[in-house]
Amino acid sequence: MPSDERQLSLADLPPVQARRRASKAKKSGPRSSPELASELPVARIAVDISLPHLDRLFDYAVTEKQSAAARPGVRVRVRFAGQLVDGYIIERVAVSGHGGRLARLSSVVSSEQVLTPDIATLARTVADRYAGALADVLRLAIPPRHAAAEREATDTPAPAPAPAPAPDPTPDPTPRAAQDLPGTGTGTWDAYRNGSAMVAALRDGRSPRAAWCALPGVAGGLPSWTTAVAEALQSVRRSGRGAIVVVPDHRDVESVIAALADVGIDALALTADLGPRERYRRWLAVLRGGTQFVVGTRAAVYAPVQDLGLIVVWDDGDDLHAEPRAPYPHVREVAALRAHHSGAALIIGGYLRTAESAALIQRGFLQSVVADRGTVRSAAPRIRASSDAVSGGDPMAAAARLPTTAWRTAREALANGPVLVQVPRRGYVPRLACERCREPARCPTCQGPLGLRDGQRAPVCQWCAGVASPWRCAACGNERLRALVIGAKRTAEELGRAFPGVPVLTSGGRTVRREVSNAPAVVVATPGAEPIAHDGYAAALLLDTWALLGRADLRAAEEAVRRWMAAAALVRGSSAGGQVVLVGDAGVRAVQALVRWDPVRFAEAELADRFAVGLPPARRVALLRGTVEDLRDVLSRCALPVGTDQLGPVAIAGGEDQQVVLRVDSSSGAELASALAAVQGERSVRKGIGRVTVRIDPAEFG
Repeated sequence: MPSDERQLSLADLPPVQARRRASKAKKSGPRSSPELASELPVARIAVDISLPHLDRLFDYAVTEKQSAAARPGVRVRVRFAGQLVDGYIIERVAVSGHGGRLARLSSVVSSEQVLTPDIATLARTVADRYAGALADVLRLAIPPRHAAAEREATDTPAPAPAPAPAPDPTPDPTPRAAQDLPGTGTGTWDAYRNGSAMVAALRDGRSPRAAWCALPGVAGGLPSWTTAVAEALQSVRRSGRGAIVVVPDHRDVESVIAALADVGIDALALTADLGPRERYRRWLAVLRGGTQFVVGTRAAVYAPVQDLGLIVVWDDGDDLHAEPRAPYPHVREVAALRAHHSGAALIIGGYLRTAESAALIQRGFLQSVVADRGTVRSAAPRIRASSDAVSGGDPMAAAARLPTTAWRTAREALANGPVLVQVPRRGYVPRLACERCREPARCPTCQGPLGLRDGQRAPVCQWCAGVASPWRCAACGNERLRALVIGAKRTAEELGRAFPGVPVLTSGGRTVRREVSNAPAVVVATPGAEPIAHDGYAAALLLDTWALLGRADLRAAEEAVRRWMAAAALVRGSSAGGQVVLVGDAGVRAVQALVRWDPVRFAEAELADRFAVGLPPARRVALLRGTVEDLRDVLSRCALPVGTDQLGPVAIAGGEDQQVVLRVDSSSGAELASALAAVQGERSVRKGIGRVTVRIDPAEFG
């Protein structure tokens, strides 16, 4: 162990414990030291400690008895700062780079080489990009060890992966260039420009990188994009390689697994809700080569797939792809880094193209894969925008707060199947405001927001549960309230009155439906909780669109279009009579992007706006949060790149912390992350100082 480690161990010991150790050492007397390993006697260890100033490798001596088991990638235990801590062997070397006598490796926890060289390199790169610690990334990448699952996996070795299908002996006429090629007989991908060539490249063992705008539609109870993903993985299998598909939630996992089963691919699902034992058992099966195809949520991007040939990220704009734990990496960025380092292909897909994907196309890292306008018009439903005004001539439309166009569309569509109604909030009436001045209604006791619960007429505080009756607006003195947003439950009640005799189903919150039948029904769902109709919905109504567009966030418009497209994609195509009515202002750019189903131009316009204001992905951004004193300390000590812009500090609502935004050109992003990591390391040595949270290119700030 290096000398600074010995000093750290003694300094951190409580006085009583130090005296006991000294007494024990005196009584035991001198002991014979175990013989060191004859070859490569030094193990370089990444200890499982997240302190920034300890984010480096430490050398430990390996005894001859430990040498066979102490291989790179295995879990070990070492004594560090007076305690036994976990770690991973990164490499074995002949000579330590530190002077002095090294401490011995305490034990090898398991013989499984869980940290592969590929993942070790990726984890270090991710930590550096996001100004984080390697230990934090390794916790995201490798599930906790479960001894019973490990023994079970050892007793029953994973089956060998199925051999790739034999290549077709007939010559392949597919052109090898990937530039605006016509369809070449590859099924679903024929509908996309560059799609056939991309699949052919995957089949040939090459590694294309694509930004894919998927066509809407449902077939056989599965979204049509899952069929395209299955065909891409078929091509990868023909080349003898493996693949990872990362999706936002478990419902998407189930859909992709089902689509892969239809083409004979037995993929393994890796999700956080499997539980520690099952998750580790499946992860070990992947590590040992039991399968080459993994479908999962966020952490699946680190799955140790052998001979990785393709990474697919679906719906990269979904906030579930943003890791909520330090160092807060985004799946899209991790996938791009892994594809770059491992030489794997990469497909970033979704109905909507994000500004980040558009920037990667602009830089030449990704190639655009989109369908022509004629194909889009046929696959997408007919989409219309209707104003918020409700016709007074139709009492049913007024009761359901629907414009007459939307109400008539739903009534006609119910004769042919279910109708989807998307509302931006669950609950009853989650937010209220003054009817006259639109000032948000606040509780007179705690100033919390007021809302209505099921069957109640008096407003209730969302924080203290107090009933605010009577209520008077503090701004204008008015006593009447209006709803800022109508929740899913209230909407379901109103629609039940507007369409008597038609079943009204809800999906959202803790009760999310997987699918619904083709029978006529009104399905009220919150964004992301829309069930799939087996043959697609006959129509969809998108309500309260202003609630999504009005969020004070950089990606508000992009997020609104993404959620609208996800709902509209479940509706039958225009050739089958599918219709969508969006209740909102037709002149808004986001609404027009949906009406025309034009995600490419919308992404380009969003990217241009980001360049105009200097926000991601046009520039790299670091968001710092902490107290004013701590933020000043960080900024005074940090060697920021030349040309760094500072915004703030500004107060954060609901707390004492403040926020600072640092902006640099993309070429200085690595320098900014390195400078922030260095100053965090300096601060972590000092005691009694507050914590400053650092997020690089955060998914949300506003």
